[in-house]
Amino acid sequence: MTVALGIAALGLASWIYLLAARGGFWFAGERDDEQRVPVDAGAVWPSVVAVVPARNEADLVAQSIGSLLGQHYPGAFSVVLVDDQSEDGTFAVARHIGSAAGRDVVVLRGAPRPPGWTGKVWAMQQGIAHAAAMPDPPHYLLLTDADISYSPDALRHLVARARSGGLVLTSLMAKLNCASLAERALIPAFIFFFQMLYPFAWVGRTSKRTAAAAGGCMLVERRALERAGGMAAIRDALIDDCALAAVLKAEGPIWLGLTERVVSLRPYPRVDDIRRMVSRSAYAQLRYSPLMLAGTVAGLALTFLAAPLLAIFAGYPSWGFGVAAWGLMTIAFQPTLRFYRLSPLWGPVLPLIAAAYLAFTVDSAYQHWRGRGGMWKGRAQAQPEKR
Repeated sequence: MTVALGIAALGLASWIYLLAARGGFWFAGERDDEQRVPVDAGAVWPSVVAVVPARNEADLVAQSIGSLLGQHYPGAFSVVLVDDQSEDGTFAVARHIGSAAGRDVVVLRGAPRPPGWTGKVWAMQQGIAHAAAMPDPPHYLLLTDADISYSPDALRHLVARARSGGLVLTSLMAKLNCASLAERALIPAFIFFFQMLYPFAWVGRTSKRTAAAAGGCMLVERRALERAGGMAAIRDALIDDCALAAVLKAEGPIWLGLTERVVSLRPYPRVDDIRRMVSRSAYAQLRYSPLMLAGTVAGLALTFLAAPLLAIFAGYPSWGFGVAAWGLMTIAFQPTLRFYRLSPLWGPVLPLIAAAYLAFTVDSAYQHWRGRGGMWKGRAQAQPEKR
């Protein structure tokens, strides 16, 4: 067997496994569909407090908080926004919203970040502590971001799903912007790769160790969070959503799905905007390991890049294996493209898109080695001892 044929066979085998035995991730079937969860209009609805960490979000926070205040939720619901040392007037904008909304919105000026905590986790901790100190602490905490917008019925459906499944964590992957050329080229693949890494069907199975969440929208049972050790259990996590999912899955069932009801307000008009989003945490996902980085580069090259190269340049039978693998990855990408209402012709371009994400991952390691790991909103948050 030649080297080319061996690579071709391994690449094809990888895609057969991914399509047949990876939790059906590529179907994008775990969704927040109204028909799947009954919403009982006569039920007594549990109380919810939304905790919103915000850093330099003056342009988006009004729309985000406005969508929360517009929820058609039958139970008690309020918002706690924690300004995380913003430098752009976020606190003033939020205070104006709070004054207009009355007691339904509390705006806190965040305290300085203690050693060992990442900024967002520390901001969430302060908001959660405020909610827990209320005379009647909430049953659920909605941990969300200041760049996320909710449809009016989103919270009601979230709570209904959580109650019907006895879930300690119910998370929705906010639908990201997909308008600019950079977004159309790279954003659907971001969701596709996330589902490949954390098959949503496996996340929801108690028999599987796979745990993940999407930080833009996480409905958490407050007491379960306390049993898990609170936010202190993940205080240094850059990928705080998946870290939180891991500790909460030990306390009970969790669920993660796609949605049309929760959307991101943040645009990514340029490729570099998406690069910075990915580079912030990609190397943390690899546990800051050069060995895992090398393995990831090799795995991405084998799985995504080898097939089109073999299909174009190799002879038979390697050529046939390459064509088959390329065809399978094109098919696998179609449900995600349909979810984002994009042309199926983006499917064959997936190898080039994967090459871009490979470069972003290497850049994440490079930034970490420069001492700029976890850079977000002007702060490098990766722990120094991990560099």
